[in-house]
This record gives sequence, C-alpha cells and structure tokens, in this order.
Amino acid sequence: MKKFAWILTLIVVMSMALSACGQPPAPAVEPTEAPMEATEAPVATEPPAAPAEPFRVAVIMPSAINDLAFSQSMYDALLRIQEEMGGPDAFELVYSEGMFVVDDAAAAIRDYASQGYDLVVAHGSQYGSSLQEIAPDFPETSFAWGTTAETFGQPNIFAYEAASQEGGYVNGVLAASLSTSKVIGVVGPIEVGDAKLYVDGFKAGVAATNPDITVNVNYIGSFSDVALASEAATTHISAGADALTGTAQMVVGAIGKAEAANALWFGTQSNQTSLAPSIVVASQVYHWEVALREIITLIGEGTLGGQSFKADLANGGEVIEFNPDYALPDDVKALAESTIQGIIDGTITITLP
Repeated sequence: MKKFAWILTLIVVMSMALSACGQPPAPAVEPTEAPMEATEAPVATEPPAAPAEPFRVAVIMPSAINDLAFSQSMYDALLRIQEEMGGPDAFELVYSEGMFVVDDAAAAIRDYASQGYDLVVAHGSQYGSSLQEIAPDFPETSFAWGTTAETFGQPNIFAYEAASQEGGYVNGVLAASLSTSKVIGVVGPIEVGDAKLYVDGFKAGVAATNPDITVNVNYIGSFSDVALASEAATTHISAGADALTGTAQMVVGAIGKAEAANALWFGTQSNQTSLAPSIVVASQVYHWEVALREIITLIGEGTLGGQSFKADLANGGEVIEFNPDYALPDDVKALAESTIQGIIDGTITITLP
C-alpha cells in the first residue's frame, strides 16, 4: 500500500493557480494554447480524492511538452488534474520529454519508480516492452501507458487509449464539406494505434459525406520526421489537395506547407490552431484527464493497475474544438455538431476497414 492516507470524500477545487514542475535537465515550458470554442465540453466527473500527502506523478514523453500533438495532450491533462487536486502542494508533477530513444525512456521509467513516485506514466506505445519488464520490480508503484488497452496482466499497470476514429470521422465530414477540389491529403506517421484509427475514421467521414472525393494517404514511417511530413504535404498539394490532415508531432511540417498553399488543415491530439490560425478549421483534442481521474482514484483505494480506459466523444476524453478565427459556414458547423451527437448517441456507426 502507499505510504500516505487518502481522504475518501471527493472535492472539487475550482480556483487554484495552474502550476507545473519541470524535470531536470529540461526546464518546464509553458504549453502554447489558443483560445478555442468547444462543441462538447468534457463530461463533468469528480476529481480524485485529495491525498494527505502529495500525490507524486512522473511522465515520460517521446516529444516536447509543447509539441501541439501527442505529448502536449498528456502534459496539459496532467496540469488540469494538478489544478483540480489543489496545485503542486497536493499533486507533484515531473516529466522527461523528448524520450525518442526507448532505452533512455526505460532508464527514466526505472529511475522515477526507484524514487517512489506514486504513478509513472509512460506516454507512448513504444514503451510497452520496457514497462512490462520494469513494473514487476516495483510492485508498490503504479504505472500507466498508452495508447493501448494492454496491461500485460500486471496488477500495477494501467492502460489508456483514444477512440480517435470518432474525432477523425468528424474532421472527415468537415473536410468533405469544405473541399472544392475534391482531393484531400492525409499525412500519417506509422500505421498503428490511435494514428491509424484517426486516419481510418477520417476517411470514413469523408466517404459518408461525399464518396466522390479522393483521399490520398501517405504514411511516412515516422512520428517525428518533420522534413518527411513536409514533403508528403507538398506531394498532396501538388496532386490537387485543398484540405489536409495528419497525426503525431511531425505534422508541424505539413501544417506549414498547408498554410503556404492556403489549404485547409484539420488537427488531432492537441489544439493546433496557433500553428496556422488562418487555415486550421478544427482540432480533435485529447482530454486524458478522463482516464487519469479514475486511475488516481483507484490508486487511492488500493488498486494499483490491471485496468484499461478509453477516451471518446461520449465521456469527454475527446473534444472537437473549432477555430473561432476561421469563418466556418453555419450549415457545415451544424453538420459537424449533429455528427458529434450522432456518434455519442449511437445513431452514427463508424465502419472502419
């Protein structure tokens, strides 16, 4: 059991200053966020119980905390949980960013566990084999990783994933409604996990809206290669694409090419409006706090792992955020909103290949 006693009554702390702690050697960096209009606010759930001693969390991420993509989605969620639980005095947060090398990430995971952190989050599917090896050595430490539902049967490993095909479908509906060239380009990283789900969902949304539109997909084989993403976007634009999307931290290169060509962009994982306010229409944003709240509460009750969680539109783990600076036609926005509701209530079924 943990060394601290938990207060079982759930409380909501509404007016605390947002703070974060950096993990040397990388200094803490304020994430870049743009004000957005969300069509569906995250479902109101109670925050985890406040501990008598600080709840200590360490997170290992493959890219930067301000990548406006995968890593920032988790970092922002942890900051929201920190605020809900009462700030850094109640919720201690440290991080290691840019952990592209799996061996380096594994060393960081083991180091944090040896320091007695209550929860160590390995935010990347590439960290699974390392976690499977390390977790048994620290039976009193909880670990979480994603995006996956696999806990390896370990009693101290939680897993989390995103139903990213849902937001992908909504973005596909938007793109099909706005494209005039009837050619859309997709820049994918590696054909796995939430990236593949997003791309497949996007294609399904386009096809459901206008089956005559051509969707060209290019998986570049990397989550981080900005240059390759830029080249893929250039190829799509040369083929006539006037709308693009993509997933993972490498999309900053693709967004730059889209902006230069005045092609529309549809984001996922984090809010990407600040990268190109004139052409980003909407972003599917992950709100991992939906899973984190449950994980932290379970740890406080003595359950250190063995369960998996999914973020989706219904539970607020995914939110479509429109860019208020983009003049989205009212009828297109209404279609997107009805699509969101249809996915939530089950009247729209997303069929994936």
